[in-house]
Amino acid sequence: MGQTGEFAASSLIVRQAAKVPPIILTMQTASPGGSLAITDGERLLAEINLDIRKTPTEWLLQSIEDLLAKTDLTKDALDAIGVVVGPGSFTGLRVGMATAKGLSLATGCPLLGISSLQCLAMQLPFTSLPVCVMLDARKQEVYAALFDCQGGYPHPVVKERVVKPEVLLAEITAETLFVGNGALVYRALILRQLAERAHFTPVFLNLPRAAAAAALALHEWRSGRTFSADELMPAYLRPSEAEINWRPSGISS
Repeated sequence: MGQTGEFAASSLIVRQAAKVPPIILTMQTASPGGSLAITDGERLLAEINLDIRKTPTEWLLQSIEDLLAKTDLTKDALDAIGVVVGPGSFTGLRVGMATAKGLSLATGCPLLGISSLQCLAMQLPFTSLPVCVMLDARKQEVYAALFDCQGGYPHPVVKERVVKPEVLLAEITAETLFVGNGALVYRALILRQLAERAHFTPVFLNLPRAAAAAALALHEWRSGRTFSADELMPAYLRPSEAEINWRPSGISS
């Protein structure tokens, strides 16, 4: 670790001991477009949300610089870096993870890994209905999980997986609140299988926001679940097209 990283790490220990609210930069690049936020404890200082067909390589680094400038902060002021680890866009996740790890190595800040599905559920605190998060995984599948959000924090009820939507829906018997772009794609199927038991969020809530991911990152921080750049891994849930199509030379399938 370089001198900058060593200084940041020692400063971090001092802040933790003094119980000073952490300043966290959180990035969400699992969805088309993406989102970025800077928080000071529970306070949201700045956020950017995009729902556009651009990869994070086209906006992420410049947006980080812009948000830091607008909040009068430098990278050395950060205490931790939150990053959505998946599931979601393979390209977006790789760019977000690489950027977060690079900043972690440069500043000495620990990493906080956040689920994209839990991030969406975090946007529906205190709802009495079970929350089913569905992200379109293409190939007529969804990334999905079921959460209990009644206490204000999304507790997993059914673990994250990639699944055919009709298989997922066949397992749901109670009234359920659906959120995520997968819920938009498969809305007709959901209504056909569940009828009046299905409820849907307003469309704007179907995009995972970095502010929600930042709230989860703060929870991870307080729980001591931090990672180094070497430790934090993406949660793809299934192999990418390149991995599926790749075959070592001389080995037949």
